[in-house]
Amino acid sequence: MQVILLERIGRLGQMGDVVTVKDGYARNFLLPQGKALRATKANREHFESQRAQLEAHNLERKSEAEAVAVKLDGLSVIIIRQAGEAGQLYGSVSTRDIAGAVTEGGFSIERCQVMLDRPIKTLGLHDIRIALHAEVMPHVIINVARSADEAARQARGEEVTGKAMEDAQEAEDAEAARRAAEELFEEGAKVEELAEAAEETEEEQPGA
Repeated sequence: MQVILLERIGRLGQMGDVVTVKDGYARNFLLPQGKALRATKANREHFESQRAQLEAHNLERKSEAEAVAVKLDGLSVIIIRQAGEAGQLYGSVSTRDIAGAVTEGGFSIERCQVMLDRPIKTLGLHDIRIALHAEVMPHVIINVARSADEAARQARGEEVTGKAMEDAQEAEDAEAARRAAEELFEEGAKVEELAEAAEETEEEQPGA
């Protein structure tokens, strides 16, 4: 289907461009969201007569979006989910979940504004873009954890999955073993020094 874009759409074009898109994308998103019009002769004439007004309205919306983006950019929200020791979720985090969490954080957004290529299926910190406007996309951090305490640890940069904790424990054990070996070596060296000193003393005092 050919449509006239009423605003800039990433990967499609600028306001006023006539582009060809899949029928489903046009019917389910572009047309009902007011982002495009069918590219009929009447609509083209209507668009040209309204271009100046549409451009002014777009600039106003962009300005409003930029004001919100200043506050939203870098926001961190926590989503609690169950997961296995390796960090794999029992389920996933969707655009609906993220929109709900960000809205609870004080910013009203819709799931269609969440730029998520695929559902989140692992614990951790996930950087997600929020489309406030076609040209304004601040980033938020989605902290997916099994508990609030775990989320706090992740925010500090700590690893929380079983595999990571096992690796950390192994590294700690290896370091402890290394220190113990060094201490034993040092003790052995001291014993050897004492033995040598005793032998020297006996040699100096043969009649003792």
